[in-house]
Order: sequence, then C-alpha cells, then structure tokens
Amino acid sequence: MSIRKAGGDWEPMLLGIEPRHCKVCKEGLYRDKTFLSGGWSRCTVCDEFVHYSCLASGKVSFLKARPRVCKACRAAQEGTPSPSSSKDEAPVAVGS
Repeated sequence: MSIRKAGGDWEPMLLGIEPRHCKVCKEGLYRDKTFLSGGWSRCTVCDEFVHYSCLASGKVSFLKARPRVCKACRAAQEGTPSPSSSKDEAPVAVGS
C-alpha cells in the first residue's frame, strides 16, 4: 500500500485570485504594465503593493528611497499642503 492511498482523499487548496491595484495610480499590478518599468514593490508604511515608478524618489531622481515608501505615504509624512492653500495673502499694489 502506498502512502498516497493511505492518506485518503484530498482537496486542492484553491484560493480566489483577487486582482491587485496600485494604491497611488489605481492601475493594475499586472506583468504587461510592469515588465519593462521595474515591476512592483511593497511600501513599508502602508504595506501595499505599488508600481516601482510610484515609489518616492531618493537623493538621485532615478533611484528610489530606502526604505521603500510610496509617493502617497511620503506626501502624508511630509505634510505637504495643496498649492492652492499656500497663498492666502492678497496681492500687493506696486507703483506710486
């Protein structure tokens, strides 16, 4: 008697395949989009998968910051205000 027959019947563990989307650009994390653009990585802050191009840049623009942080988490950490709210003052009259 073989080990397989002694073990009885078994059912394969099939998990549902859920499509993943990038948190930053909301596009799918599929090979056709990421094959030549660096793939994807996991953000260390939000623990979500994002495209490599959606990671925050490091000191040199083509290198990514370590630890890997997505652009959305980097903006939240820095607390960057929106450009429209940065100018609350009235224009100053220039001239005589």
